[in-house]
Amino acid sequence: IGQTNDRTTKGTSDVVWSLKDINFEINQGDAVGIIGKNGAGKSTLLKVLSRVTTPTTGSFKVKGRIASLLEVGTGFHPELTGKENIYLNGAILGMRKHEIKKHFDAIVDFSGVERYIDTPVKRYSSGMYVRLAFAVAAHLESEILIVDEVLAVGDAEFQKKCLGKMGEVSKGEGRTVLFVSHNIASVKKLCNKGIFLENGTINQIGDIDRIINAYVEENLGLNVIKETLKSNDGRVELQTPYFTTLSGKPASSIAVGDDLFLNFDFNFLSPMTSINPGFAIVRSSNEERVFTCHLNDDSNFKFDKLLEGSISFRTRINLPSLAPGYYHIIFGVRDEKDKGIIYSEKNVRLEICKTEERETGNGILWHTTSWEILK
Repeated sequence: IGQTNDRTTKGTSDVVWSLKDINFEINQGDAVGIIGKNGAGKSTLLKVLSRVTTPTTGSFKVKGRIASLLEVGTGFHPELTGKENIYLNGAILGMRKHEIKKHFDAIVDFSGVERYIDTPVKRYSSGMYVRLAFAVAAHLESEILIVDEVLAVGDAEFQKKCLGKMGEVSKGEGRTVLFVSHNIASVKKLCNKGIFLENGTINQIGDIDRIINAYVEENLGLNVIKETLKSNDGRVELQTPYFTTLSGKPASSIAVGDDLFLNFDFNFLSPMTSINPGFAIVRSSNEERVFTCHLNDDSNFKFDKLLEGSISFRTRINLPSLAPGYYHIIFGVRDEKDKGIIYSEKNVRLEICKTEERETGNGILWHTTSWEILK
């Protein structure tokens, strides 16, 4: 009875398996990133492991005390002060009073809410709530730390502080961390292993780099979608740009250090004196732009004739140091008055692969050679 948890399709059963056929082991000291789309079952899995929710079938075994931070204010009583909630939360986690007292000053200092430590937490902002809750979970002497997406509520400085603390807990103290986040860069930085959940089942489990690549490839829409884009003023059409190798063959993957072309095929429905296509190469794992280029950046390129009919532009790109992984491009076109007339974030995929001679780069694309027109 029941169906898998695919939220994009209409169900025919009253029973949905939020998690199904989940089976894995986590060793002491592992930092495990759990990634997947919304509704994949990540939070449900953490609630099961934290004993907030009981599984319908199956079982799990835990050796050690668990400190979990699943939702803003988990385990806090709104009427109690921050100080009282530290002791309450510690007691729930199985700590004795003298153990909590030993870490009390460090918890308050890390949270940054010392001024309001004697204020009922119902008057805290969501950010202050999370600051105190994370400080408690991270500093009390539990063997396993479980953290859901709640860190996104905090400011950038606190998020950085939390990631540093979780890294210290995992690598320095040998404690186990389970971390759910949609911030792939944070997951990659903190974790050494990963679990990729999809529709309530495990898609893959293993090394974090492999898991992130599988997630990026499958869920970020990196397949080339061929379509015709028309400018706002109706004067020009553009086919979805595409990569080709130096020999002219279409390409979606290339080895570290190799060159390739990016092609723009235009159809000018009315004559134009000039045009300025451009693109940005984006690292798919964290949406970081590693390079941006426009035709006008090439000082050697000159328009010597009117643009009409079908004309192709291409630029040769050098990839001497781009690190292996998945990338995609976003692209746009400006007219002769430097006004944007076409823009698209359709993901044109590019994969940089390792070779025996060159396994990695520093992640920065440092130049392109030239633009040219092909009739």
